[in-house]
Amino acid sequence: MKIVSLYTNEKLLIKKAIAGDQRMQRQLYEKHAPKMLGVCRQYIKDLQFAEDVMVNGFVKVFQNLKSFQHKGSFEGWIRKIMVRESISYLRKKQFVVYDDEISESQSKELDNGSSLLDMEYVQHLIDGLPEGYKMVFLLYAIEGYKHHEIAEMLKISEGTSKSQLFKARKMLQENLKLKGMSPRTKSRDK
Repeated sequence: MKIVSLYTNEKLLIKKAIAGDQRMQRQLYEKHAPKMLGVCRQYIKDLQFAEDVMVNGFVKVFQNLKSFQHKGSFEGWIRKIMVRESISYLRKKQFVVYDDEISESQSKELDNGSSLLDMEYVQHLIDGLPEGYKMVFLLYAIEGYKHHEIAEMLKISEGTSKSQLFKARKMLQENLKLKGMSPRTKSRDK
């Protein structure tokens, strides 16, 4: 029964936030901001810029709160906004290049002191990907979008999306091998 009451409480929070209750808006923000910062951080390497994107995302959340129809999770709805905000930010900053050329130094950039099972290390590996590879990888592997959806969101072809994902995976595997581990053997060194 607690699940129902939690859902009802969030529904009530949303209703009051729509009505302009700033305390309820703040509660929604405080409840979801930590996870949403993590979402933005996956796409944007610099924490300060990721925070800026998250704040801008929450502005859009509150501007469009009336459009949330309580179908699916509220957190998932916010997450989609944050992903789109992150992509928009990267486009505006022209960080995204869908190119076959990869800098050798970028592909070999690793933090030797990190544990393979450490989330910061995983994020470091993902951050080392060229932005085009990284964005497609995150949208596909983390967010669960299909290639045709990614192609539409990023305004690229479906083939480019598939190619970028393949190259991202290959690069991550190579970086793991440079560290002396393959993705299948990392659990043996606990």
